[in-house]
Amino acid sequence: MPDVEPRAVRARIEPMVAESPLTGFRTLLYKETLRFWKVSFQTVAAPVLNALLFLLIFSHVLDRHVTVYGDVAYTSFLVPGLVMMSVLQNAFANSSSSLIQSKITGNIIFVLLPPLSYREFFAAYVIASILRGLMVGAGVLLVATPFVELPMAHPLWVLGFAVLGGAILGSFGVIAGIWADKFDQLAAFQNFLIMPLTMLSGVFYSIHSLPQFWQDVSHFNPFFFMIDGFRYGFFGQSDTSPWLSLGVVSTCFVVLAALTLAMLARGYKLRS
Repeated sequence: MPDVEPRAVRARIEPMVAESPLTGFRTLLYKETLRFWKVSFQTVAAPVLNALLFLLIFSHVLDRHVTVYGDVAYTSFLVPGLVMMSVLQNAFANSSSSLIQSKITGNIIFVLLPPLSYREFFAAYVIASILRGLMVGAGVLLVATPFVELPMAHPLWVLGFAVLGGAILGSFGVIAGIWADKFDQLAAFQNFLIMPLTMLSGVFYSIHSLPQFWQDVSHFNPFFFMIDGFRYGFFGQSDTSPWLSLGVVSTCFVVLAALTLAMLARGYKLRS
């Protein structure tokens, strides 16, 4: 029999071949974005509510007793920290939970089989994590607006640190999701690394209120630089130089991105 391809089959295949080389990336990004948006009550609204509870409790207890940077009310100081904390925690949760769920259920194979480069894989997961982090952060900022007057001295610094912070934690979430084989291993990252580093990064206090030893220790915490640089965008004041914070945060992203790409290129715990 002559090997003749039916016209109907050819009509379906040719448009697929002619598609943009970024089709796979766009599809995976759409899938990862839709994944958290479909359950936005849990992935966006719930973190916003948690941050609002922190704001109401801490502001009620401390607002009249604490000022920061000389003239900034404690509630105003607290809001950027809560926003950035929400961005970081949710960016990590997005990529890490997606990968571990895909590995446990076995549907990770449907992401690995298509001709999708490891760079596109990385970019799709990290960008989706940034989007979720920014949505939650924007929600926290929106619900905090009735409770506090918040200046914004340098909007580009605010956006830059939010995006970089989300990218760092999104990358770290990919690393955690690749390494972990079950949910309790992933929970160890969240409970023993992400949460302590976030809580000890200056979200609720200025490090200048600490003894000198603990101020020095804080400078080894990359989360401190993310939050301090982000806060600088609002007040034009910070605990350390914003340029130093930008340098540290940028370096952290480059290192984590390189490590993540190396793991994906080897197919570590994904293709073996």
